[in-house]
Amino acid sequence: MTWPVTTAGITDRGRHRDDEARHRDTGTHHRTPDEPQGLSVWATAQQTGPVQRRGRYVPDSVKHPARMLPAIAAHAVHAYTSPGDLVLDPMSGIGTTLVEAIHAGRDAIGVEYEPRWSNIADANITHAHHQGATGRASVVRGDATRLRSLLPAALTGQVALVVTSPPYGPTVHGLVRPGADGVAKFDNAYNDGTDRGNLAYRDLTGLADGFAQILTGCAALLRPGGTVVVTARPWRKNGQLVDLPSAVIAAGARAGLIPTERCVALLAAVRDGHLVARPSFFQLQAVRKARAGGTPLHLITHEDVLIFRRPQKSQPMAAADE
Repeated sequence: MTWPVTTAGITDRGRHRDDEARHRDTGTHHRTPDEPQGLSVWATAQQTGPVQRRGRYVPDSVKHPARMLPAIAAHAVHAYTSPGDLVLDPMSGIGTTLVEAIHAGRDAIGVEYEPRWSNIADANITHAHHQGATGRASVVRGDATRLRSLLPAALTGQVALVVTSPPYGPTVHGLVRPGADGVAKFDNAYNDGTDRGNLAYRDLTGLADGFAQILTGCAALLRPGGTVVVTARPWRKNGQLVDLPSAVIAAGARAGLIPTERCVALLAAVRDGHLVARPSFFQLQAVRKARAGGTPLHLITHEDVLIFRRPQKSQPMAAADE
């Protein structure tokens, strides 16, 4: 399947004209004032993650090991929904998608498997309302692979947009603290590793199967023409590249969704025409070790953004687990 793709800084005018016509027809696309016309590159890291979250999220939010940048969620919400629309995140973590949706006047619902993160998401929603957010939001605790048994049947066909991201393995990002024995890493796991129901603890095949189940549930909840935005990036394991974006594309197809765009959400700032990387300590450490060992690795400065659409015409969707 061919995807309409542009690379950083390159405009695909033909795709843009087609997208403009499609968005005019459906009324689902609303460009933000600073969005470059015709680009598939989202400038979502002009500010660092901590700056984006400061004051907007409760302090405990930093403990989640794989937080989505608020600017990525906000861009998706503004680009693919209108005020009053319903946004879903089936793996909502600390509630980034939900917070950005209700600040934009949309309603939102999230599903989160880990109680630790769903409690923080609840706190972030309350905090957003104290700051004047006008949308409504809630978090349901449970396994998103059984999405339709968790959420009310009345939501079927009502969701305008799904924004989510699959886990990148059992241990990711995290925080660092210097000590007498060197630098220690903490808050770098989704849970203590004892609950294998979390997708983060499956291999790539198991993760892809579970994510296909989640997307199947999302497809049933989406309204015709509704959009799914998934951020993903590859990672290396034992020196081998694990191609998560391709696994997500395949999972979306198995769920009966149509791939429509493949974009780039920058994790680096754009300054005077150049990228300014914002790597973590451990990202830098991994690249330095690889280069010292003769492997020419580079820092990852973007997330793949994989965009799917539910078909406009009613047709049977893939069966979801009940």
